[in-house]
Amino acid sequence: MVDRCDVLALGAHPDDVELGCGATIARVAAGGRRVGLVDLTAGELATRGTVAERVAEAKTAGKALGAVWRVCLNLADGGLGAEATEALDRLVELLRVAAPRVVFVHHGADPHPDHQAAAQLARRASFLTGVTRWGRGPTPSRRPQLLLAYPGPRQLLMPDLVVDVTRWYEAKRTALAAHTSQFDPLGGAPTHLATGHFLAAVEGRDRASGNLIGREFGEGFASVGALPADELSWLLGEVT
Repeated sequence: MVDRCDVLALGAHPDDVELGCGATIARVAAGGRRVGLVDLTAGELATRGTVAERVAEAKTAGKALGAVWRVCLNLADGGLGAEATEALDRLVELLRVAAPRVVFVHHGADPHPDHQAAAQLARRASFLTGVTRWGRGPTPSRRPQLLLAYPGPRQLLMPDLVVDVTRWYEAKRTALAAHTSQFDPLGGAPTHLATGHFLAAVEGRDRASGNLIGREFGEGFASVGALPADELSWLLGEVT
């Protein structure tokens, strides 16, 4: 069930959030922020895993990261760009209910077409949530104060911001391990995702990001618009 949250992370498919910003989500959740996770699709076009399996895996992974809720909008995997109006209406309604201050989104240059469509969708919805005459759902809320774009697993990114996630990286590993249907070599038909090389490359990327700031692990982000210093301080500080 969608409820108010401080931070929202949005992915096109189950496991996208974990791959791109899972350790940062674990860090801000441990710091006392209420985190909600949104999967736009159930990943039904994936080579392995049924919809039911992927929903269960996503729920387990969300708990490992400390999220207070996780929902799937059940939009069409592979068709996000084609159903923009329906998807936009539903995401605006969700944002108005959740009213997050910070939203994590796909990077617009991610080579995956669904990730590109999700990035555009999230940016439009984040703006329209504050437009009074858009939609017939809940009363418009204030727009998110900060949008941060995370890279795709096959995307090289020179980040605007790197978050030290060394202490929280094990939570990311645990969350990814929950997606057995996708990453377990023994979980089904052989795929690139399940070779072990795929997750090793993701971890290598996060080590490289950490190296930019002199830490073991980091997650890098691109700013969508200006980087408000007060919002960053609030996001990464601990609730006392």
